[in-house]
Amino acid sequence: MSQKAKTLIAKLAATHKIGAEELSYIISQTDPIFWQKVREEADRVRQKYVGDAVHLRGLVEFSNYCRCNCCYCGLRRDNREVHRYRLEPEEIVQTALFAAELGYGTVVLQSGEDPYFSAEIIEQIILEIKKKTALAITLSVGERTEEDYTIWRQAGADRYLLRHETADPTLYSSLHPGRKLEERIGCLKSLHRLGFEVGSGFMVGLPGQGPDTLAADLLLLQKLDVDMLGIGPFIPSPQTPLDREAGGSFEQTVNMVALARLILPLANIPATTAMGTLSAEGREITLKAGANVVMPNVTPTKYRSLYQIYPGKICTGEEAGECRLCIEGRIKSIGRTVGQGQGESLKYLQRSANDGKHA
Repeated sequence: MSQKAKTLIAKLAATHKIGAEELSYIISQTDPIFWQKVREEADRVRQKYVGDAVHLRGLVEFSNYCRCNCCYCGLRRDNREVHRYRLEPEEIVQTALFAAELGYGTVVLQSGEDPYFSAEIIEQIILEIKKKTALAITLSVGERTEEDYTIWRQAGADRYLLRHETADPTLYSSLHPGRKLEERIGCLKSLHRLGFEVGSGFMVGLPGQGPDTLAADLLLLQKLDVDMLGIGPFIPSPQTPLDREAGGSFEQTVNMVALARLILPLANIPATTAMGTLSAEGREITLKAGANVVMPNVTPTKYRSLYQIYPGKICTGEEAGECRLCIEGRIKSIGRTVGQGQGESLKYLQRSANDGKHA
């Protein structure tokens, strides 16, 4: 085990600051004993800063139409094998109400980049949910104009998820035809200015990705001052240009989650569904490496199997109530508790308080 790497981890855990070269050096380590120590340190930092509560988000995947042609995504525009669907606005609202009945404090409204859902349609959905529940609303509908983001924020949307996927501009453009990383970062900055609780994140195991790229991904999250972040493995999907690639490693993805916790101690970090897809206890392992959020699916069961960003996705056949009970049991099995209320990011609350002081 490298003494230099151990020293750097101790420094990172204490200061939450590190340079790109040092972080890349850590990421290049291959000793599993070292990485187990990193995960334990991340779990300690998680417990110190955000406690033992695991916050639940009810996920509603309301449309699998997408105007984008991302090379890794099963929902890409040119995949003619996908059976497309859209929930009606009334269905989305009713699903959110059901999530509230199940005890969720937050609902995540996620879709492909579907132009059918105009700013005005989504605005009305937000207003209806806010009128009838005390739910926090997270949107995850891709790149839109600042005008759209403003409409949704004023209607009551609380959070926005927009993963940057990779901090390498060249790799980003090759994965997202016709798109540029700077445009995505511009959206994230707009969301920040508008007062959203902002989330980003990246994939692990993309073709051409190395320690330097992963270090840049982690440091970009810190530079963007994100309140929440999602890190998941690249899982090759059929009917995409990358369907024959090797895919991301479960172990390396957990390690990146652990480093993210050390770099952003106050952020909300989910144990993603993709981690549960790669390993039967993937979400529990990720929770024990620094994560503090889980996002069970509340989408009506008849649609779930159609939202196939990657193959083999878990929990597509279970009812929402079953998912809620299952995940609560899993959380308690590792000695953690289920969070109450909306589970705001402490990073966001800290920044909002500081902004108030300087107003």
